[in-house]
Amino acid sequence: MDKNLFVGREYEIRQLEKYRDSKESEFIIVYGRRRVGKTFLIKEFFDDKYDFKVTGLYKKPKKMQLKNFYLALLEYGANIKKVPTDWLEAFAELKKLLKGVKENRKKIVFIDELPWLDTRQSEFLSAFEAFWNGWGAQQNDLMLIVCGSATTWITNKILSDKGGLFNRAARRLYLMPFTLQETEKYLVSRGIHWSRYDIVECYMTMGGIPYYLKLLDNSLSYLANIDTLFFKRNGPLWDEFDHLYETLFGSSKAYLKVIEALATKKSGLTRKEILQETKLDDNGMLTEMLKNLKDSQFVRAYNTFGYGEKNVVYQLADYFTLFYLRFVKGKQNPDEHFWTHYLDNPAKSSWAGQTFEQVCKDHISQVKKAMGISALLTDISSWRGESESGKAQIDLVIDRRDRVTNICEIKFSMSEFAIDQDYEDKLRKKIQIFREANKSRNALQLSMITTYGVKQNAHSGIVQSQVRMDDLFVASE
Repeated sequence: MDKNLFVGREYEIRQLEKYRDSKESEFIIVYGRRRVGKTFLIKEFFDDKYDFKVTGLYKKPKKMQLKNFYLALLEYGANIKKVPTDWLEAFAELKKLLKGVKENRKKIVFIDELPWLDTRQSEFLSAFEAFWNGWGAQQNDLMLIVCGSATTWITNKILSDKGGLFNRAARRLYLMPFTLQETEKYLVSRGIHWSRYDIVECYMTMGGIPYYLKLLDNSLSYLANIDTLFFKRNGPLWDEFDHLYETLFGSSKAYLKVIEALATKKSGLTRKEILQETKLDDNGMLTEMLKNLKDSQFVRAYNTFGYGEKNVVYQLADYFTLFYLRFVKGKQNPDEHFWTHYLDNPAKSSWAGQTFEQVCKDHISQVKKAMGISALLTDISSWRGESESGKAQIDLVIDRRDRVTNICEIKFSMSEFAIDQDYEDKLRKKIQIFREANKSRNALQLSMITTYGVKQNAHSGIVQSQVRMDDLFVASE
């Protein structure tokens, strides 16, 4: 393995090294959002050398899946004359193949896109359980690694399974998207040297997803790259949205109703509001969909300050989805230089301001570090409410155990952010409404999170702590 190929993933690499060197068999689940780099991590860690590897086929029947498994067995030297008739037979042949490996080392088995093998009425999972529980777990030299982009299947069928695999999946590696710091390092490694302002904007269009970042051309500007990827006819990401949701959620129409409803409300929606917007039935289906969307990290669930879990707000948190729904969907004959031409459009500024709030929430560890409160236990929430003084909304509330509450205002601008008299009055009123509505006895501190800081003037004294864009690029605690 060439560690120079990796940006981030230090923890995952250390864990894989530990599992490889252990004195017992290991069952390892590597999962996370589609395009986040699961297969790449395993491929590079093991130098693409396995005792057996197979990749599930998307939306193919049991017969074809078994033939694919059979061909993989042949590739790795199995002496098998015909395609197995069922999965029990297929895993029996895999066991026979592995028993024939005489080298004194861990035997490496990698099953990629495992959920795709579990076709309807295939009994795949039962055979897989029998293979691991009945034989694999009893060995001391097997490393069984499975991957899957269908996070909901992984969660429901393995991690939350109460049957044959209960407590068997002891090793879990959930791959997160890159942070801003990791994104910057990755871009530099590919010869892309952009300003941090442009890196943040790029992050707001596609998130820290390695596959998307790999598509960027180091000979083009940030704006030109977005035009090429999203708006050029047949661009690499023009039809990514449909593939993304179909492969993750199968029958995706109901999911898309929820996603599109959330996309219209930057602060998010409660479950009741989602039902009103989507006209879906009020039953367990919506609960299951919201759980699946959270597990896949497309949706963030936030408690409303002061309500605990009684008034959970669901917020669309996937940058690619937010960008696609706002600017790409429905454009049949797009301007191939749309993003460059849209530079000064107020709608773009509105999107940037809203999405920068998401970036800050995804870097809350860095925000706390910049505030000097990393060691403090905190509750992170949002708030919207009213008092006799009026209505207000706060997108980020940091409630601290030292009896201080940070009311965070988040602004994305191309220069220092200037507070004028009118905005200062609005801030004071917002704090007043929050205090009255919550009857808060904590000290309330106004914190500004901006790109280049708050300009010092007659009105900036209202700000008690600041976090700047550069602070979001440090390593997390």
